[in-house]
Amino acid sequence: MDAERPSPRGRALAAAVGASLAAVLRSRGRRWWCRCGLAAPWVSDAWGPHNSQHLADPYTITHVPHGLLLYALLRPLRGRLSADSRFVLAVGLESAWEAFENTETVIGHYRKTTAAQGYVGDSVANSLGDLAACALGYEVASRLPARASAAVFLALEGAALAACRDGFVLNVLTAVLPMEGVKRWQSAGRG
Repeated sequence: MDAERPSPRGRALAAAVGASLAAVLRSRGRRWWCRCGLAAPWVSDAWGPHNSQHLADPYTITHVPHGLLLYALLRPLRGRLSADSRFVLAVGLESAWEAFENTETVIGHYRKTTAAQGYVGDSVANSLGDLAACALGYEVASRLPARASAAVFLALEGAALAACRDGFVLNVLTAVLPMEGVKRWQSAGRG
């Protein structure tokens, strides 16, 4: 086993973190799945009512870079924390983000400052899909040299921009510093 990659035990602990996230979201009244009852694991319409309600959608792409970045941020701790500990910490940080992202305050902020006018928050399934995408990004980063991880990050940002006129960097930027011009550009991509 490569010292940088999580073991089956680390993956099991990360899955337990995911189960805890599901419990937290359900306790807050988040739906398990889309209200429509459709069992589609993927929806491609980033602007439709099913976005953020199924397991994966175009925004799931933006969570893979979370894992790439978390790996890079936690890698300097490898002398003090095991690969399993760093992986579980990364999944825990992403879980905390998903729990925070799905508060009424953040949902309202997204509606106000971004093009996500109809955003109602994520279903539990979608949050778990996003968490899995982050874990995938972390695993990819643990296997690649830093430059290759950076190339994957840039490629995924490009794919997200093409798919939904958004991405990890743009999402963070517009959440912190709302820009009306960007909001108009994103809205023009609907339909």
